[in-house]
Order: sequence, then structure tokens, then C-alpha cells
Amino acid sequence: MRWLLVLLVILNVLLHLYHLNRPPPVTGEVAGLRAPSQEPDITLLSETESLTRRELMRSVDSACLFLGGFDDESIALSINQRLLSLDIDSQVEPVDEAAGVDYWVYLPPLVSRQASLRQLRELQSRNIDSYVITVGELSNGISLGIFSRKDSAESVVNRLRGVDYEASIRELPRTHRRYWVKVGRSRQHLLSDSLLVELMRSFPELEHRQMPCSSIATSE
Repeated sequence: MRWLLVLLVILNVLLHLYHLNRPPPVTGEVAGLRAPSQEPDITLLSETESLTRRELMRSVDSACLFLGGFDDESIALSINQRLLSLDIDSQVEPVDEAAGVDYWVYLPPLVSRQASLRQLRELQSRNIDSYVITVGELSNGISLGIFSRKDSAESVVNRLRGVDYEASIRELPRTHRRYWVKVGRSRQHLLSDSLLVELMRSFPELEHRQMPCSSIATSE
């Protein structure tokens, strides 16, 4: 009996040591199940193409067709009347487009109109073209001309500096008005390819653009 008791004690000690030295379970594995993969979800190519088509259709649905742009308003009005006669909803929109910069040479305002007139006479006695500015923030100043080239404006400034006048230059954005005919979304389907070709034959300078309906803002 004694040797059996000794054997049980030894077995208990060995079992205890086994549990102490047993390696810990791998993280993410419980009862033979692996943790969910951290890899990104896979999107099928067909799903991507479908999404792209939907986005494209939404952009087209929110766009208007613009026909133009003409320097002569009467041409745009003629096209607009033609479209309306075909029950195609449209309207003419004038647009001021950037067309460069002009350079205004001037002398700053003086304290009174009388002082500005005296300065004007002095300039004219030197054969310098000028006139008194009567409106705006530069009222009572002296305008010395508006130039399309910066070097021409700087030449005038240098000439005046030589006779003790300190002139300034102000940039003036130059715009060009063009006229566009905007076709409403609800009636665009009535503007067939054949009609568009016919319009382009009648008006060779006609441009056509598909753009968001709010992309052209009139200046009026």
C-alpha cells in the first residue's frame, strides 16, 4: 500500500508540472475556431462597374445642355426661338467671361475739386493726356489712361515721375460678353442628333457643352 501511495503522489506532481509548463493557447483560436481575418473586403469587378455607371447616370441627369457662345445676342435668340417652336424648353443666358486685364494709370485724389482742376491744367500744359475722375473711390483723382499692356502703363508712370508726379497703376479685369442657350433637362431628349447637326450647319460658330445646370451664372 505504501508504494501505491508514493506512486499517486509522484503522478500528481508530474501532472502539476505538466500544467505549469504547458504553452498558452494561440490568440484568436478558441475551440478550434480562427479569429476573423483582418483583410479588406473584396469588391467584385461587376459591382464596381455597376456603381460607376450609376454615378455617371446621376451626373448626366443633373446636367444641362448649353449651345453657344455667341458674341451677337440675336443669334442666340434665333436659336432659342427655334427650339421653343419645337417645344424644347430653353432660355438665353448672357455670360461675362474673363478676357484679360487692363492697366489704369492715375494720380491719387486731392483734397478738393479745385485742387484737382489745378493739377489737371498743369498736366495738360505739359501735353499729358488726362482728365478728372468724378465718381467712385478715386473721385477728384486724375486719370492718365487705360492700357492693355503693363509695360505701356509703366512707361507713363516713369514719364510722370520725371516731372515730379507719382502715379499709380490699378489692374482692371477685362470681360467679354457671350450668349448661351440653355436647354432644360426635361426636354433635352427632344434635341436629336440630326437637329443638332442642322443647327451647327446653320451656325458654324455654335459650341455645345454638357455641364451642370448651375455652372453658368449670368451677370445680370
